Amino acid sequence: MFTRLYLHIPFCRRKCPYCAFVSQESTTADLDGYAHTLLAEMGLAAHAFRAERPLESVYFGGGTPSLIAPPLIDRILKRAGELFGLDREAEITLEANPGTVDRERLAAFRSAGVNRLSLGVQSFHDPLLKALGRIHSAVAAREAFLAARAAGFTNIGIDLIHALPGQTIGMWRSELEQALALGPEHISVYGLTVEEGTPFALRYGAESPFLPDEDLAVAMFEEADDVLTAAGYEHYEIANYALPGRRSAHNSGYWHRDGYLGLGCGAHSFLREGYGVRFGNPADLDAYAGTIAQGRLPHGAELSLTRQDAMAEFMFLGLRMADGIGADGFRQEFGIGLDETFEAALAKLTAMGLLEPAGNRVRLTRRGMLLSNQVFAHFL
Repeated sequence: MFTRLYLHIPFCRRKCPYCAFVSQESTTADLDGYAHTLLAEMGLAAHAFRAERPLESVYFGGGTPSLIAPPLIDRILKRAGELFGLDREAEITLEANPGTVDRERLAAFRSAGVNRLSLGVQSFHDPLLKALGRIHSAVAAREAFLAARAAGFTNIGIDLIHALPGQTIGMWRSELEQALALGPEHISVYGLTVEEGTPFALRYGAESPFLPDEDLAVAMFEEADDVLTAAGYEHYEIANYALPGRRSAHNSGYWHRDGYLGLGCGAHSFLREGYGVRFGNPADLDAYAGTIAQGRLPHGAELSLTRQDAMAEFMFLGLRMADGIGADGFRQEFGIGLDETFEAALAKLTAMGLLEPAGNRVRLTRRGMLLSNQVFAHFL
């Protein structure tokens, strides 16, 4: 049913104005109480769902998981191992805000079993960090990275955002150079998306003169591709780059449609039953915790995917990967040829220069990555 576990920590020291994820500001009591609720949910889930084999990855996402005390992270991981099994080589990732960690805390996370750190750097320019509402400075970001190395982390990813208000191509190039100077194993580069319902949506409309225009945003994407690949990073997914052998195993599982169990307020799950089953937990913290206190799992109605649903997912998730979609994998999954199923769409997108053949695979071109949402719409 699943081989991966996602744990959502919906708390931050301060909510960023661009963020649309399920999160809120917290106290220590909130964090400790939530961790125990999460453990209770895990126990309930173990009675309802089974792992196909020992977990291949565990991912603490948020929010700001690094706010949870290391002993509680240790307890959660031990309990996951007891209930579901944990592969000896499992990738265990913790997202961390640079403003919430120091060497001692990071060493404690490492001792708890976390072996991969994802640092939400976002920018190395203080004015941009201030505009994003981040609680750390550029100096603190670098110090957090070096502290993680000193604490024993040999697999560190950092996140950067481009197309920010007032950001120039020169500033973006500097971001990339500063990231490379640290030598992380993984770099994620995301274009800013102004989400409805966030303070950013009120501040920056679609035509805001303060945001880079489409041509500049494209130039920033291409600059990242040129600079990072020249430095030896593999552009393995639309927004992700990794040194050889350092792809994010957990996130790659999403794009390959591996089954995963999501625990926590607002978490979502995908179980490999039939063509796949999806369901989610409530985003309201009181509703989530109250249901668990009653001894019931909090997830909502299950959505069982049809064969056509699964085929569409296979395409728009798999095409996010630079490796693309394999004809053999598609036939193995669905018992029919890729060309037979999507012949017209594949021919049209290839003629438009958005897809290209690669042996018995098909993948996005660089232009296709820039226009990926238009590509994916052809398979829905």
